[in-house]
Amino acid sequence: MLWQAMSETPDKSPMARRFRSFLPVVVDVETGGFDARHDALLEIAAVLLHMDAHGRLCRAETHACHVAPFPGAHMDPASLAVNGIDPHHPFRGAVDEHEAMQRIFRPVRQAVRDQGCSRAILVGHNASFDLGFLNAAVARCGIKRNPFHPFSSLDTVSLGGLAYGQTVLARAVQAAGLGWDPDQAHSAIYDAEKTADLFCTVVNRWEELQESAGAPSLLPQGEGAP
Repeated sequence: MLWQAMSETPDKSPMARRFRSFLPVVVDVETGGFDARHDALLEIAAVLLHMDAHGRLCRAETHACHVAPFPGAHMDPASLAVNGIDPHHPFRGAVDEHEAMQRIFRPVRQAVRDQGCSRAILVGHNASFDLGFLNAAVARCGIKRNPFHPFSSLDTVSLGGLAYGQTVLARAVQAAGLGWDPDQAHSAIYDAEKTADLFCTVVNRWEELQESAGAPSLLPQGEGAP
Protein backbone atom coordinates (compact mmCIF):
# COMPACT_ATOMS: atom_id res chain seq x y z
CA MET A 1 0.00 0.00 0.00
CA LEU A 2 1.07 3.57 -0.65
CA TRP A 3 1.18 4.54 3.02
CA GLN A 4 3.55 1.66 3.66
CA ALA A 5 5.80 2.75 0.81
CA MET A 6 5.84 6.23 2.29
CA SER A 7 6.90 4.94 5.69
CA GLU A 8 9.78 3.12 4.03
CA THR A 9 11.18 6.35 2.51
CA PRO A 10 11.77 8.60 5.54
CA ASP A 11 14.47 10.58 3.70
CA LYS A 12 11.86 12.17 1.43
CA SER A 13 9.88 15.25 2.43
CA PRO A 14 6.22 14.68 3.40
CA MET A 15 5.14 16.49 0.22
CA ALA A 16 7.26 14.18 -1.94
CA ARG A 17 6.04 11.11 -0.07
CA ARG A 18 2.39 12.16 -0.32
CA PHE A 19 2.44 12.45 -4.13
CA ARG A 20 4.90 9.74 -5.17
CA SER A 21 7.87 12.13 -5.46
CA PHE A 22 5.85 14.60 -7.54
CA LEU A 23 5.27 18.21 -6.51
CA PRO A 24 1.72 19.32 -7.38
CA VAL A 25 1.69 22.77 -8.97
CA VAL A 26 -1.63 24.33 -9.97
CA VAL A 27 -1.64 25.90 -13.44
CA ASP A 28 -4.22 27.86 -15.39
CA VAL A 29 -3.87 29.32 -18.87
CA GLU A 30 -5.97 31.79 -20.81
CA THR A 31 -5.76 31.39 -24.56
CA GLY A 32 -6.98 32.52 -27.94
CA GLY A 33 -8.75 29.24 -28.64
CA PHE A 34 -8.69 25.50 -28.02
CA ASP A 35 -5.90 24.35 -30.34
CA ALA A 36 -2.63 24.35 -28.42
CA ARG A 37 -0.56 24.13 -31.60
CA HIS A 38 -2.08 27.11 -33.39
CA ASP A 39 -3.93 29.29 -30.88
CA ALA A 40 -2.17 31.90 -28.76
CA LEU A 41 -1.20 31.42 -25.13
CA LEU A 42 -2.14 34.76 -23.56
CA GLU A 43 -1.88 34.29 -19.77
CA ILE A 44 -0.35 31.66 -17.52
CA ALA A 45 -0.40 31.36 -13.73
CA ALA A 46 1.20 28.75 -11.48
CA VAL A 47 0.35 28.32 -7.80
CA LEU A 48 2.84 26.58 -5.52
CA LEU A 49 1.50 24.62 -2.57
CA HIS A 50 2.71 24.29 1.02
CA MET A 51 2.26 21.40 3.44
CA ASP A 52 2.00 22.43 7.08
CA ALA A 53 3.20 20.54 10.15
CA HIS A 54 -0.06 18.54 10.24
CA GLY A 55 0.19 17.43 6.62
CA ARG A 56 -2.48 19.84 5.40
CA LEU A 57 -2.09 21.50 2.01
CA CYS A 58 -2.58 25.22 1.44
CA ARG A 59 -1.70 27.81 -1.17
CA ALA A 60 1.74 29.37 -1.19
CA GLU A 61 3.11 31.76 -3.84
CA THR A 62 1.47 32.55 -7.17
CA HIS A 63 3.58 33.29 -10.25
CA ALA A 64 1.96 34.67 -13.39
CA CYS A 65 2.66 36.30 -16.74
CA HIS A 66 0.78 38.01 -19.52
CA VAL A 67 2.05 36.42 -22.72
CA ALA A 68 2.48 38.02 -26.13
CA PRO A 69 0.98 35.92 -28.96
CA PHE A 70 3.66 33.94 -30.77
CA PRO A 71 4.22 34.91 -34.43
CA GLY A 72 1.39 33.63 -36.59
CA ALA A 73 -0.78 32.67 -33.62
CA HIS A 74 -4.49 32.31 -34.24
CA MET A 75 -6.92 34.07 -31.90
CA ASP A 76 -10.61 33.21 -31.93
CA PRO A 77 -12.80 36.28 -31.23
CA ALA A 78 -15.22 34.06 -29.29
CA SER A 79 -12.46 32.96 -26.91
CA LEU A 80 -11.26 36.53 -26.44
CA ALA A 81 -14.84 37.59 -25.65
CA VAL A 82 -14.98 35.00 -22.86
CA ASN A 83 -11.67 35.86 -21.18
CA GLY A 84 -11.88 39.59 -21.94
CA ILE A 85 -8.25 39.81 -23.09
CA ASP A 86 -7.09 42.37 -25.63
CA PRO A 87 -3.87 40.69 -26.78
CA HIS A 88 -2.43 43.91 -28.16
CA HIS A 89 -3.33 46.26 -25.31
CA PRO A 90 -0.27 48.44 -24.61
CA PHE A 91 -0.61 48.16 -20.82
CA ARG A 92 -0.75 44.35 -20.63
CA GLY A 93 2.97 44.15 -19.95
CA ALA A 94 3.11 40.93 -21.95
CA VAL A 95 6.38 39.08 -22.50
CA ASP A 96 7.20 36.57 -25.21
CA GLU A 97 6.53 32.89 -24.64
CA HIS A 98 10.13 31.97 -23.88
CA GLU A 99 10.44 34.61 -21.16
CA ALA A 100 7.01 33.70 -19.77
CA MET A 101 7.93 30.01 -19.51
CA GLN A 102 11.22 30.84 -17.78
CA ARG A 103 9.46 33.11 -15.27
CA ILE A 104 7.06 30.29 -14.41
CA PHE A 105 9.58 27.46 -14.50
CA ARG A 106 12.29 29.04 -12.32
CA PRO A 107 10.26 29.05 -9.06
CA VAL A 108 8.76 25.66 -9.91
CA ARG A 109 12.22 24.12 -10.35
CA GLN A 110 13.33 25.69 -7.07
CA ALA A 111 10.28 24.32 -5.26
CA VAL A 112 10.91 20.85 -6.70
CA ARG A 113 14.46 20.99 -5.32
CA ASP A 114 13.40 22.42 -1.97
CA GLN A 115 10.79 19.68 -1.46
CA GLY A 116 13.08 16.88 -2.60
CA CYS A 117 10.72 15.93 -5.41
CA SER A 118 11.63 14.36 -8.74
CA ARG A 119 9.57 16.80 -10.83
CA ALA A 120 6.36 18.83 -10.82
CA ILE A 121 2.98 17.47 -11.79
CA LEU A 122 0.39 19.87 -13.20
CA VAL A 123 -2.86 20.28 -11.31
CA GLY A 124 -5.60 21.91 -13.35
CA HIS A 125 -9.30 22.14 -14.00
CA ASN A 126 -9.53 20.25 -17.30
CA ALA A 127 -5.83 19.70 -16.77
CA SER A 128 -5.16 18.24 -20.22
CA PHE A 129 -6.07 21.62 -21.73
CA ASP A 130 -3.57 23.55 -19.60
CA LEU A 131 -0.89 20.89 -20.00
CA GLY A 132 -1.38 20.86 -23.76
CA PHE A 133 -0.79 24.61 -24.05
CA LEU A 134 2.16 24.47 -21.68
CA ASN A 135 3.77 21.63 -23.66
CA ALA A 136 3.11 23.39 -26.97
CA ALA A 137 4.82 26.55 -25.71
CA VAL A 138 7.77 24.49 -24.45
CA ALA A 139 8.12 22.89 -27.89
CA ARG A 140 7.91 26.22 -29.75
CA CYS A 141 10.53 27.75 -27.46
CA GLY A 142 12.88 24.76 -27.53
CA ILE A 143 13.01 24.60 -23.73
CA LYS A 144 15.01 21.58 -22.60
CA ARG A 145 14.34 21.63 -18.86
CA ASN A 146 10.58 21.48 -18.46
CA PRO A 147 10.01 20.76 -14.74
CA PHE A 148 6.51 19.33 -15.36
CA HIS A 149 5.72 15.72 -16.13
CA PRO A 150 4.99 15.72 -19.88
CA PHE A 151 1.71 13.78 -19.79
CA SER A 152 0.60 13.00 -16.22
CA SER A 153 -1.63 15.48 -14.40
CA LEU A 154 -4.10 15.81 -11.53
CA ASP A 155 -7.54 17.06 -12.59
CA THR A 156 -9.89 18.91 -10.25
CA VAL A 157 -12.79 18.15 -12.60
CA SER A 158 -12.62 14.55 -11.40
CA LEU A 159 -11.91 15.53 -7.80
CA GLY A 160 -14.76 18.06 -7.74
CA GLY A 161 -17.13 15.48 -9.19
CA LEU A 162 -16.05 12.90 -6.63
CA ALA A 163 -16.13 15.16 -3.58
CA TYR A 164 -19.01 17.52 -4.36
CA GLY A 165 -20.87 16.17 -7.39
CA GLN A 166 -19.81 19.24 -9.38
CA THR A 167 -17.46 19.37 -12.38
CA VAL A 168 -17.72 23.07 -13.32
CA LEU A 169 -15.04 25.01 -11.45
CA ALA A 170 -17.33 27.74 -10.15
CA ARG A 171 -19.89 25.24 -8.88
CA ALA A 172 -17.32 22.94 -7.31
CA VAL A 173 -15.64 25.86 -5.55
CA GLN A 174 -18.98 27.09 -4.23
CA ALA A 175 -19.97 23.59 -3.12
CA ALA A 176 -16.71 23.42 -1.18
CA GLY A 177 -17.68 26.67 0.59
CA LEU A 178 -14.79 28.64 -0.87
CA GLY A 179 -16.67 31.49 -2.54
CA TRP A 180 -16.62 32.56 -6.17
CA ASP A 181 -16.51 36.01 -7.79
CA PRO A 182 -17.71 35.81 -11.41
CA ASP A 183 -16.23 39.25 -12.12
CA GLN A 184 -12.74 37.86 -11.52
CA ALA A 185 -13.25 34.56 -13.34
CA HIS A 186 -11.36 33.79 -16.57
CA SER A 187 -8.25 35.46 -15.22
CA ALA A 188 -5.37 32.98 -15.05
CA ILE A 189 -4.41 34.11 -11.54
CA TYR A 190 -7.93 33.94 -10.12
CA ASP A 191 -8.81 30.63 -11.71
CA ALA A 192 -5.48 29.06 -10.71
CA GLU A 193 -5.84 30.18 -7.10
CA LYS A 194 -9.41 28.94 -6.87
CA THR A 195 -8.38 25.64 -8.44
CA ALA A 196 -5.57 25.41 -5.88
CA ASP A 197 -8.02 26.04 -3.04
CA LEU A 198 -10.33 23.34 -4.38
CA PHE A 199 -7.49 20.83 -4.76
CA CYS A 200 -6.19 21.50 -1.24
CA THR A 201 -9.68 21.24 0.24
CA VAL A 202 -10.36 17.86 -1.40
CA VAL A 203 -6.97 16.43 -0.41
CA ASN A 204 -7.34 17.69 3.15
CA ARG A 205 -10.90 16.38 3.36
CA TRP A 206 -9.70 12.95 2.24
CA GLU A 207 -7.12 12.92 5.02
CA GLU A 208 -9.82 13.84 7.55
CA LEU A 209 -12.09 11.07 6.28
CA GLN A 210 -9.24 8.58 6.52
CA GLU A 211 -8.61 9.62 10.11
CA SER A 212 -12.30 9.47 11.11
CA ALA A 213 -12.63 6.01 9.56
CA GLY A 214 -9.54 4.77 11.37
CA ALA A 215 -7.85 4.01 8.05
CA PRO A 216 -4.11 4.51 7.54
CA SER A 217 -3.34 8.07 6.52
CA LEU A 218 -1.27 8.66 3.40
CA LEU A 219 0.78 11.03 5.54
CA PRO A 220 1.78 9.65 8.97
CA GLN A 221 0.52 11.89 11.74
CA GLY A 222 2.87 14.43 13.23
CA GLU A 223 4.91 14.81 10.06
CA GLY A 224 4.89 17.88 7.91
CA ALA A 225 6.94 20.10 5.69
CA PRO A 226 10.41 20.92 6.97
